[in-house]
Amino acid sequence: MSVEKKPFGVLPDGRAVELYTLKNSSGTTVETMPYGCRLVKILTPDRNGLWGDIVIGHDTFEEYLSDVHGSLIGRFANRIGGASFTIDGKEYPLLKNDGENCLHGGSVGFAHILWEVAEVHNTDEPSIVFTYTSPDGESGFPGNLQLCVTYTLSADNSLILDYQAECDKETPLNLTNHAYFNLCGDPGILPLHTVLQIYADEVTEVTDDLIPTGNFLKVDGTHLDFRVPKIIGQDLFCRDPLMQKCGGYDHNFVISGTGMRKAAEAWDSGSGRVMECFTDMPGMQLYTANSMPEDARNKGGAPMQAHNSFCLETQFYPDSVHHANFPYENLKPGKKFHSQTVYRFSVR
Repeated sequence: MSVEKKPFGVLPDGRAVELYTLKNSSGTTVETMPYGCRLVKILTPDRNGLWGDIVIGHDTFEEYLSDVHGSLIGRFANRIGGASFTIDGKEYPLLKNDGENCLHGGSVGFAHILWEVAEVHNTDEPSIVFTYTSPDGESGFPGNLQLCVTYTLSADNSLILDYQAECDKETPLNLTNHAYFNLCGDPGILPLHTVLQIYADEVTEVTDDLIPTGNFLKVDGTHLDFRVPKIIGQDLFCRDPLMQKCGGYDHNFVISGTGMRKAAEAWDSGSGRVMECFTDMPGMQLYTANSMPEDARNKGGAPMQAHNSFCLETQFYPDSVHHANFPYENLKPGKKFHSQTVYRFSVR
């Protein structure tokens, strides 16, 4: 039932960045900052009432300058094949920052923008509103894109991510949050025994560089089948060629149904923490933190390990701009984009 702020760091150009803490009546706490709309900390209790931080990140602001931990991703989350797209016969080239492809928005991604804190609501369900106008041509994308992102911590211990946008030109748009979760509450414990269920019968088929072919693969009887809950580590090191190439899961799941519905549930048997994910997006990327930079340090200063967390990134399918059969349309002038994703926390 409170919102507090304090200094956290300074950008290389001298702009100050503050850390905002949202806390509800249950004591659940979310720390966020306007640099990349990042989720810095989420404190939830285990089954014994002991509080723990369930997102992987850093102690210092400077460490966030070189990664995407906890950040909002855009203009186009995930990959665009060939690092280009076409609108009305005009080709728009993008930065090739993932082989021949563009990943997470290219040269100026939203993860590395200092957003404006437009509103703070200090109520029973505290919230913070971030805004940013991405100028026409930024990172190669057309149109002046006005964005409004609201994080709300509800009374039932849900973190609601609300995305709104409109643009004066047609533009690709795909927004997600890149939080790395570890329900153990201890970054030194790998969440390989966390039980995960994903409500998806299919994944998007991809090439070796993770660009969709336009086809879909059934998960039945494969390492991608999470319809029946199983521990994350059960098939993490299987001999599937793409899994071995990626070092683990980096797959877009086709979430069953439409509208706001449950996409996934994770349960850590050791701590008892449960996280449910709800979304109105058609897809969700499961990423199991398959690699970390050698010099990356976790909160507390310990080196970050591969597979120390998992991401549930709700989204339009990767490379949707090139696949007419995918459930996606560019954002057009006069139209408003609105989407929500909810992470609900409990214990069992």
